[in-house]
Amino acid sequence: MSQATEAKYELDSLPYDYDALEPHISEQVLRWHHDTHHQGYVNGWNSAEETLAENREDNEFGSSAGAIRSVTHNSSGHMLHDLFWKNMSPAGGDRPEGALADRIVEDFDSYEGWEGEFRAAASDASGWALLVYDTFSNQLRNVAVDNHDEGALWGGHPVLACDVWEHSYYHDYGPDRGDFLDAFFNVVDWDEPHARFEQAAELFE
Repeated sequence: MSQATEAKYELDSLPYDYDALEPHISEQVLRWHHDTHHQGYVNGWNSAEETLAENREDNEFGSSAGAIRSVTHNSSGHMLHDLFWKNMSPAGGDRPEGALADRIVEDFDSYEGWEGEFRAAASDASGWALLVYDTFSNQLRNVAVDNHDEGALWGGHPVLACDVWEHSYYHDYGPDRGDFLDAFFNVVDWDEPHARFEQAAELFE
């Protein structure tokens, strides 16, 4: 494998122990989800990049369209999972504070207005519910994303991510996604979302 096609992306360890989010999210689910599913997106991204690099070297592009789509799908899966792990912790469960809390009230009228809309997105999505900073309108928005990349908002900077693929919750909650969303809010840690919001606001406002 040439230097241009060497694997570039790696899976980081979870920022807490596998059993740290129990009883809300089980150790078994975190092991499967992180070590198998998330690792698969990292592997898929590296494989697609390798295909693109080899095609450029050979000046043959028959498989490039599929590899381009694979990069989009797998890179989005990797990035969103990375945020998902970071916006949860065993110390979570509180509401946001400071500048992010103020902006949520400004853009959604109230925290309850934001959470209700976010839960609606999470109930409908076949992939992810995201709170994003819309860099075009300079406001926060909730987004319902299918898979990892369908329905994403151009210029939307992810602030908070909730994975609603069935592998996130079926082992613990069966088909009751609402119970999983309750569990998610019991472990949401707003430190990472607050930092991501401030980063986006500083760049675009």
